[in-house]
This record gives sequence, C-alpha cells and structure tokens, in this order.
Amino acid sequence: MITSQVCDAVRGGAAARVRAQLDVFISGHGWREVGDGVTNDEGSILNFGEPAAAGIYRLMFDVASYWPDAFFPSIAVTFEVRDPARGCHLRLLLSRFGYTVYRV
Repeated sequence: MITSQVCDAVRGGAAARVRAQLDVFISGHGWREVGDGVTNDEGSILNFGEPAAAGIYRLMFDVASYWPDAFFPSIAVTFEVRDPARGCHLRLLLSRFGYTVYRV
C-alpha cells in the first residue's frame, strides 16, 4: 500500500488539506490516475485506493492548495514499487521555497 505524509517545515508540524494524486505508468500508454486524496489533520493520506501492484508510480502534490503563493505550486515524485507486500510511505517536507521527499 502507498501512503504519504506532508510536513510543514515553516510551521513545524503537519500540513493539513494538501491535495495529492497517485498515477501509475503503463508501458505503451503513459500515466493513468489510480487514486487521490487530501491530507488529514496529521498531514497524512493513508489510502489512495490503488491496487497493490509492482510498478512505476507518480505522486503529484498540489502545494498551491496549501500555500497559494508557493514557489513550487506542484511537486511530482516518481518512484518504483518493487515489492507490493512491503509498504511504501513517502514523506514530503515542505517550505515555501524548497522541499525534500523520502521513503520512511
């Protein structure tokens, strides 16, 4: 299962109400949306509704829905799930002028 959390580095806490979309890459067909969500009060999206499958995914964060004046209005993170039995939790640490993302 793919999950995510967005942390606000400026405020030092969770970033609630950040929209995100999860896409999967299908060879020969391109990207297809498989789920979406909005971060809860803890900054987490615990279920995108995607099937547990190996593949290449893209998680698109709509940063402008959280900070309308953000330098990076959207952030796309592309990653590969090799073992669907192992959870994949991505954390985005966000500020107005920068970000970092890592797997937990």
